Parts: sequence; structure tokens; C-alpha cells
Amino acid sequence: MSGEGQQARHVAIIMDGNGRWAKRKHLPRVMGHRKGVEAVRELVRSLKDTNIECLTLYAFSSENWKRPEEEIDDLMNLMRKFIKSDLPEFIANDVKLHILGDWQSLAPDIVEMLEDALAQTAGGSRTLAVALNYGSQAEIAQAARAAASEGEITAEAIDRHLYSAPLPPLDLLIRTSGEVRLSNFLLWQAAYAEMLFLDVLWPDFTPDHLKSALMKFGERERRFGGR
Repeated sequence: MSGEGQQARHVAIIMDGNGRWAKRKHLPRVMGHRKGVEAVRELVRSLKDTNIECLTLYAFSSENWKRPEEEIDDLMNLMRKFIKSDLPEFIANDVKLHILGDWQSLAPDIVEMLEDALAQTAGGSRTLAVALNYGSQAEIAQAARAAASEGEITAEAIDRHLYSAPLPPLDLLIRTSGEVRLSNFLLWQAAYAEMLFLDVLWPDFTPDHLKSALMKFGERERRFGGR
């Protein structure tokens, strides 16, 4: 398929670089996470100016539990504040929340807040998908088990049981901070996605960076295994 004028319906971002941003500015690590939340807020607000139907953000991986307890507590508290402060804005801007991962294993009060947010935004026309307590290999394994319980294991059957089943196919995956790896994120979904690795730390990522990424996507030629 020619890249001439193509538009990305589903964009995913590995938001990397909060810690390094804070370190470069001689700030506590939590300040990098707080600045990263501000970057998320501005990006979600800018979606109305794009053709993106779904934005998926890698917020907390199942491997992140290995981080120091204090940092995990800071991240969870930021999550609580973000949900509480931004939910009215999601509703006002017709944004639907979707969650990927084993989020029901988070703290009970966070689970309750997320359930409420999912219910209140269910009618939104544009989706913000957030990966929480997420690992792609575990997702594929559970989808394969579910497919096997129904009969034959096929690619289509696995697709139906992924956390991302209700979402459009992934078009573009972006990673910030200059790192060039997927870190157990959307491994199945990214099979034919275009990828873009940016040398910008997540707290410095702006809607203009997204706009530039979408322009580059439009210039690419997608072949999906063909010539």
C-alpha cells in the first residue's frame, strides 16, 4: 500500500525517559514522572486536531514492579491524581478510556477509580488506551489459552482474546528517549506496524512531535508482507 496520504488510526507510544529527564535537571525522579503526566495531558488534548481514533500509552509494565517501592508508590499516586483530575475532561472531549493489562490486580481504590472511569467514558468516540500492569508475552499466552479452550488456536482466535481486541489495528508505534526496543509492548499487535524511535525524552514530547510522526507515517510505504 502506498504511503501517499495514508493516515494512522491507531498510534501507540512507549513513554520512556522520565528518569533521565529528572537526572539531567538534577531533580528527584518523581519530578520526571510528574512532568511526564503533563506531557500525556497535553497529548490527549491535542487528539481532537488529528485523525487518530485510538492512542495507546504504555504507562506501567508488569516488569515495573521491580523498581524501588518508593518510586512505585509515587507512580500509583500520580495515577490516582490523574484519573481524578482528568476524568471530567475526558468526558467533555468525548474520549473513551480502555485499559490493557492485569489492572484488576492494582490497589483496590485504583481499581474502583478505573471501573468508574471506564463506565463514565464508555460512550466516547475517540479512545485512549492505557497499558497498566501490562506485559505482551503474558497477554499472548492468556489469549492462546483462551483460544485453545474454544477449539483450534489460530491467529484470528488469538486476536479475539487480546486486551486490544476492541481497538483498530496498530498503525504506528513510537518510542521516546532514543532507546530502540519494544520492551514487551504490543508484540503481537506490532507485527506490521510502522515504528519510529525518537531521541527525545518523554517529558519533552509535545503534540508537535506527534504531528511530525504522523507526517512521517504518511510518507511510508506499507507492504504487509507483499512486494
